[in-house]
Amino acid sequence: MTACRRSQAGVSLLEMLLVVALIAAASLLAAAAFSGGLAGMELRSTAKEVAAELRFTRTRAITTGQAQRFVIDPAARAWSAPDGHAGEIPAELQVRFTGAREVQPGEGEGAVVFFNDGAATGGRIQLSREGAAWNVDVAWLTGEVTLARAEAAR
Repeated sequence: MTACRRSQAGVSLLEMLLVVALIAAASLLAAAAFSGGLAGMELRSTAKEVAAELRFTRTRAITTGQAQRFVIDPAARAWSAPDGHAGEIPAELQVRFTGAREVQPGEGEGAVVFFNDGAATGGRIQLSREGAAWNVDVAWLTGEVTLARAEAAR
């Protein structure tokens, strides 16, 4: 009698897990390269948060029928909005504000005032890090808040 040995064709579970781990690692590296890494994600996340709070302030002005103010202090790296909304900007990010001088609450602080019809005094908050930047713009006529990638001001 001859013993017949069959060869087992297929892939082991260990080989399968190794391939999945390699694909996951390559995907993470590619995502980090395309998004500017963790530093880029922190910059964009902070810009989105500031834009969201500006939109909230505009909405409060329209719904309450009263002017509302968003205040930012670049030196203290802090901002505040109506209804006790407040936040801080990470120390790694640079902050620049450009806006109407007439509505500034104090030396070094900036403010955007939204009116009950949705219009605003306008302004720009630029957040930057290592040459990358995001501009959060508020249109003075419509009060529209936009977020756009930009080059860091020098």
